[in-house]
Amino acid sequence: MANVVLEFKVSAGDSEPQSRPVLILGQQNHLQDVCWSQIKGKLQPAVSKETWKAALGALNPNPTDSCPLYLNQAVVAALPSRVSRHNSPASAHFLFRLIRSCLPGGNNRCIVVVCERSDVFASACAIARAFPLFTRRSAASRRTEKKHVTVEFVVVDGLVFPFFFLQCLSNAADGVRLAARIVDTPCNEMNTDHFLDEIKAVGSDLGITPVIIRGEELKQRGFGGIYGVGKAAEHPPALAVLSHTPDGATQNIAWVGKGIVYDTGGLSIKGKTTMPGMKRDCGGAAAILGAFKATIKQVRQQPGGLYSNTAGGHRDHFFHHSASFYLYSPTLQNLEFGGCFFQDRENAQSSCAGLFIGSHLGFDWPGVWVHVDIASPVHAGERATGFGVALLMALFGQASDDSMLNQVSPLGAPSNKSEGQMERDCKRRRLV
Repeated sequence: MANVVLEFKVSAGDSEPQSRPVLILGQQNHLQDVCWSQIKGKLQPAVSKETWKAALGALNPNPTDSCPLYLNQAVVAALPSRVSRHNSPASAHFLFRLIRSCLPGGNNRCIVVVCERSDVFASACAIARAFPLFTRRSAASRRTEKKHVTVEFVVVDGLVFPFFFLQCLSNAADGVRLAARIVDTPCNEMNTDHFLDEIKAVGSDLGITPVIIRGEELKQRGFGGIYGVGKAAEHPPALAVLSHTPDGATQNIAWVGKGIVYDTGGLSIKGKTTMPGMKRDCGGAAAILGAFKATIKQVRQQPGGLYSNTAGGHRDHFFHHSASFYLYSPTLQNLEFGGCFFQDRENAQSSCAGLFIGSHLGFDWPGVWVHVDIASPVHAGERATGFGVALLMALFGQASDDSMLNQVSPLGAPSNKSEGQMERDCKRRRLV
């Protein structure tokens, strides 16, 4: 999967399954609504219309199901038609599983996702997760040729899928894969030196020079917490800042991610079953880096850069956007703000961290801030998920003029509610 080139297209073009294997997936009712003319070019002559209809009739998703259409080179798969209230209607987690289990092999493959327009962004991010970039398998390291996977979305709700959405999907997918690669990489290859190299590479790609405060300079400039946690490490801790400052900016958006490249547990040393996976504690900083790269690349393609639309549609509120990463190397000290005072630690660390942040900002600070603990969702089993990239792009989508990010953003959207009502409604609290 590490050598896969992922490409999103309005139309993947016509090709026989023998030359380009194909996976077609979506909810069963959506698959049944698709016209044969929309997908026949990817199946004929190996698969007839009758075979396609018979396969759809044979699908019985519980919660998912799949059916081969032609040997192992063409497959149709069904997503759940219903999800619990805790899950996205896009069923992104099931989409990921179906791609991993049902996508035919080959160097040039095609995925056709049949869905509603509102599910396109989540589905694209789930597809990106299915193709991780990190591997140390010997066979993969010897393989030099790139594999290509072309993704096409067939939108069933009658809305046109515009071409300019594709760049947003591509940027988001690249951000998800970048974040996952950083989390997957073990500490001997992703210590604070390496992580700073990743930040510098993103800065170079965006034309931004990061501000880096490191080692003893952290102590001198008042960053005692970062300095104290990582000062005993071979690779010193660091605070790195990337900033995008468009002309006319009137408000700041700041993302801050914690990147502990390996967490031994410090004074509360971790055991043999939990310590091997603690490279994943850099997931917060990795998510911020992936989201920053994806967001800035996307908004720079829009006239005016990063801004918010007012209720009247005028583009007059520009935003300065910055991302900060504080990085720690392995250390046997544990001066980090943690939840060692709680008997039930299920949510203790997150609660303590939120209280710590709130107290340092000042409880009377008039701004809006959110603390999100993503230590658990940044991985599933032994693989990183790239979690956090899509979350940030969606949460702050209203701060851009990008129509797709505006569409998926649940917060900051125009509302008829009064300011008082908005303040009381925590689920729609304005972030921008």
